[in-house]
Amino acid sequence: MNIPKDRRRAVLVTGCSSGIGRALALHLATSGFIVFATVRKEVDAESLRGLKEPDLVPVCPLDLTRLEDVIRTADAVGREIERRGLPGLYALINNAGAGGIAPVELMDLDKFRVELQARVLGSVAMVQGFLPMIRKAGGRILWIVTPAAVPTPYVASIHACDFAWNCLARTLDLELKSQKVPSVMIRCGGIRTEAVGKSDRELTESLKRWPADRLAFYEDALRRWMKDMAKFDAQRTPAGKVAEVVFKALKAGRPRRRYSIGHMARAAAFLEALPQAMGDAILRMRF
Repeated sequence: MNIPKDRRRAVLVTGCSSGIGRALALHLATSGFIVFATVRKEVDAESLRGLKEPDLVPVCPLDLTRLEDVIRTADAVGREIERRGLPGLYALINNAGAGGIAPVELMDLDKFRVELQARVLGSVAMVQGFLPMIRKAGGRILWIVTPAAVPTPYVASIHACDFAWNCLARTLDLELKSQKVPSVMIRCGGIRTEAVGKSDRELTESLKRWPADRLAFYEDALRRWMKDMAKFDAQRTPAGKVAEVVFKALKAGRPRRRYSIGHMARAAAFLEALPQAMGDAILRMRF
């Protein structure tokens, strides 16, 4: 897509080593945007460079648990934006994150602490570091989230962070309304990524090492859940479809504050629209 240089827009995407982040970075870089694609490891930066896309700019390292990385990244991206003569940063796309599968009682607290630091504190640090550039460009902030207001057993480490993102996104939309900086959630249902297989393998290993006396309360339900998830996984939506929705949200003059994409995303949105007591009652019958 040929776009005049004086109309180019730069975006930054976190968590581009694989999955949704990588799909986003590549799609946007081949659709007219200059994309700063952040990763934690140099091997992932090299993989992105290997794609030889001139508008795909790997940024490494950015570990969101290290606030000094965020400061350094903001300085480096700011200098590059100025060097290219761009009018600030058009979008910050918060995507990075992981999480594991476990009942709350058996969650690995060290891993959960890292996830909270990266996704909650780290994302706030990213907003603080990049908002002046976004404001200058008349840009926006995007959040790649699950429908976190719908509780789902065994994925609290993921949904708790997404619930916090839900709060941050909506709060920022109010705080930045007068500054005309929209805060937009891309609410994802089942998306097909490499993380799905990794989570399955980690859960299988966890079942072997969790204390037997505590696991006994959950094991039958977890094994049923795994069978149900195998059916769910077969219907997941390709990550490229998320990229298409993000592109739509970036191009919209007045973007919606919520977009839904992915298997069962609309069903989750329906549950969220119900009174909480009613939604909880439906979920208790389901689980």
